[in-house]
Amino acid sequence: MAGRIKDEDIAAVRERAHIVDVVSEHVALRNAGGGSMKGLCPFHDEKSPSFNVSPARNVFHCFGCGVGGDVIKFVMDVEHLPFAEAVERLAEKAGVQLRYEEGGPATSRPAGQRSRLVAASVAAAAFYAEQLGSAEALPAREFLNVRGFDQEVVQRFGCGFAPPGWDDLSKHLLAKGFSREELVTAGLSRDSRNGNLIDRFRRRLLWPIKDITGDVVGFGARKIFDDDDGPKYLNTPETPIYKKSHMLYGVDLAKRDIARSHQAVVVEGYTDVMACHLSG
Repeated sequence: MAGRIKDEDIAAVRERAHIVDVVSEHVALRNAGGGSMKGLCPFHDEKSPSFNVSPARNVFHCFGCGVGGDVIKFVMDVEHLPFAEAVERLAEKAGVQLRYEEGGPATSRPAGQRSRLVAASVAAAAFYAEQLGSAEALPAREFLNVRGFDQEVVQRFGCGFAPPGWDDLSKHLLAKGFSREELVTAGLSRDSRNGNLIDRFRRRLLWPIKDITGDVVGFGARKIFDDDDGPKYLNTPETPIYKKSHMLYGVDLAKRDIARSHQAVVVEGYTDVMACHLSG
């Protein structure tokens, strides 16, 4: 296991991750005078903005509920992340290469694990999207077409198809340099009873699920064949990057409107989200 992140790298993240850019993904900010910005607090309900951000000091403070801190604390609170994962997420966005202390307190995951799991999920999404054009995926394309989603919309939302082979995705990702452990940890593959690596999703229409920053962290899969006796929907299991209770499909596309209006419209299914975005 990796040790704790080096202090100088944490300091670099604090300096290079600009708090206005980070907060603006969640809060509609406007000038408050004196070099500060303000908006409606994302941590409690309010009608008058009491949430202040200081770009010069790279900190935030809410005069309504008292929450405050630096850019790392904001990400921890708003995305419900532990300290190390918040630092890692900000480091990815800010282009900071993190180093880890040898022999320090063990973290809950190896250094760089998140970036590898996200990369594997992104590669899986590309594979599934390509498979949607195959002959075997005709029922999936018809499912989308009947609901009014043309090719442009399908590509916008990254819809894909899991082929019927037992290990098509697993072989594809292993050939790209991902390890067996990474594929299992990401929820893309699983170990069969005889010890072989097999795909988690087969013969299903898929939607990539992204976190609020736009990273692919999981998948939702719907059955489309009558002879599929499995559940109607399957999701990626809980993983280091996918926590179902913390995810809302489409939040990456809606976050700015949510921040601006301070409200969200929640619907039931993936196609409902697609339809809402198409309707504006």
